[in-house]
Amino acid sequence: MILIGQYDSPFVRRVGIALTLYGIAFEHRPWSTFGDAGRIRPLSPLTRVPVLLVDGVALTDSHLILAQLDELAPPGTALMPADPVHRLAARQLVGLATGMAETAVSLFYEKILHDHPSPLLIERRGAQVTATAAVLETAAATAATPFLCGAAITHADIALAAAVRFVTEAHPGLLDPVALPALTRRCRDLEAMEAFQAIQQPFIPPS
Repeated sequence: MILIGQYDSPFVRRVGIALTLYGIAFEHRPWSTFGDAGRIRPLSPLTRVPVLLVDGVALTDSHLILAQLDELAPPGTALMPADPVHRLAARQLVGLATGMAETAVSLFYEKILHDHPSPLLIERRGAQVTATAAVLETAAATAATPFLCGAAITHADIALAAAVRFVTEAHPGLLDPVALPALTRRCRDLEAMEAFQAIQQPFIPPS
């Protein structure tokens, strides 16, 4: 397998962490959607990452990529819970975390790609991110298990940590760690795990 994209993308990173936790060998090509667009476009016409090449087939959406990886996992080891209640909760949290990341990406591009960024859009996107972080804080605080959706790590935990790290690095000061103590603590513990340490890079703004 070949994973394309830089690890400062929360979407590329969540795929890389999942591959690592599954113990699936892969080649990483840290191509940028700006600097390496010509190499990415033949595989991803929208010039989006992550791209995962599986048996010569290019998968281009992180949710679909992870669904494919889950199917390869031995019984009982998938990063999406088998228990229906925990699985539903995990899907809700994945949606919130990845949605927050998508909104934060949109906010970043609004700020840097326009000569006259829209104050209304900047305010709206920022409010969306902070409102979602508040919901994730509640989930992090009320989870009575080692991880968000049970005793084992799931895609919800991975998506949460990847999203929070991106928001924190791309938008310093937008999230207040004092107001988000449970979220901050869980992300800190996740980031200390070996797979998270292995799959990371500082945020590199496109130039």
